Amino acid sequence: MKPGKGSGFINAMFVNNLNRCNHNHNSPSSSSSSSIFYYLHRNFSLWSMKKDPDLESALSRNRRWIVNNQIKNIILRYPNQDAPVKFLQKKFKTLDLQGKALNWLKKYPCCFDVYLQNDEYHCKLSKRMLFLVEEEESVKETQEPVFVERLSKLLMLSVNHRLNVVKLNELKRNLGFPDDYLIRILPKYPDTFRFVNHSGRRSSMEIELLSWNPDLAISAVEVSARKQGSSKPCFSCSLPSTWVKSWERFNEFNATPYISPYVDSRGLLEGSKEMEKRIVGLVHELLSLTLWKKMSIVKMGHFKREFNLPEKLNILLLKHPGIFYVSNKYQIYTVLLREGYNGSELIDKDPLVVVKDKFGELMQEGLHEYNRRRYEVNLEKQRKKGIVSVRKEKRKEGSTEMTEQDDSGDKLGGLFDPEERKRFYKVLFDDDAP
Repeated sequence: MKPGKGSGFINAMFVNNLNRCNHNHNSPSSSSSSSIFYYLHRNFSLWSMKKDPDLESALSRNRRWIVNNQIKNIILRYPNQDAPVKFLQKKFKTLDLQGKALNWLKKYPCCFDVYLQNDEYHCKLSKRMLFLVEEEESVKETQEPVFVERLSKLLMLSVNHRLNVVKLNELKRNLGFPDDYLIRILPKYPDTFRFVNHSGRRSSMEIELLSWNPDLAISAVEVSARKQGSSKPCFSCSLPSTWVKSWERFNEFNATPYISPYVDSRGLLEGSKEMEKRIVGLVHELLSLTLWKKMSIVKMGHFKREFNLPEKLNILLLKHPGIFYVSNKYQIYTVLLREGYNGSELIDKDPLVVVKDKFGELMQEGLHEYNRRRYEVNLEKQRKKGIVSVRKEKRKEGSTEMTEQDDSGDKLGGLFDPEERKRFYKVLFDDDAP
């Protein structure tokens, strides 16, 4: 698809396929309306923008990281932080894992210490892993004022300055909130927050902002404008110059006055250009508050009433490819803030992200150690049998890099390969990950 001609091509494709859908199903035995619905669902529910390899890489989820992080949390909650492997085996079903837990844990010797006691295997976190846990807790302690500010800004963006606790919990990890923020942080600030529950149902509990702080009612766009010495806040575009039509639409959109997301939107007309400007600004601000400058559109859509968002939010986001990148990787619509990235690299890393990167590094190091040991054991077995392959002998003589892989495709020795490290660390972790 040529830049600048995408919309015309898409419209033509839509009409042609829709007509074909009607023609092929215009019979007593089939319903035209159902065929149209199937076509729309099959072809348009998975729509996203033109693929950006760097941002797609940044959005990649590492399943192994997610699982090991969950195992870490399970062990930390177990008495004495020492869990029987049999207990972890039962938890494997909830982690969507098959096979033996013992084999999985042994793949990550830098993360987990597995030992035999009274004919039963136990698992505890390694010393290096415990050090990272302590570092993460320390960061959370020092970041408490940041959490309070972030939650305040989030409540200030909402229509009534209140947010449902159940909904908010869906975003807490993406926003960097501790799991126990409701009991550990909020009670310390009774002049800022309070719990509201008019119905008495647990699912109806809300957090309400008690005091408006004008110093916090400044968006990321406005902060950027001030740093550049500009009195007119505006969005930035991160598209190649060859995207002529997209640039024209962006410049036209950006020419109208910026509307702060902290301004009351109830006076704006639904469907107007002013409302669109305000919604784009609000989504931009929401993404700016997250750790990885990205969010699931489905989860964002849960706050339509609170943030006065449109029903077809994904369509609106697709209209602004210079500001947002929309992907359907893993068939999950995700919106990412383009200006937050340089290629696939997150520009401003929150201290919590830095700690999580260290956990990823430790996990990868352990996996490579496991692969190296397995390779040496297999090589020794082949030597004893006298069937060492010519390819392996040549590799040894030439001191070339080992390429044997485990079932995940991780390269032996790849820990020291810059490209391998780059692919691993440029991970935006899943919203649902602990």
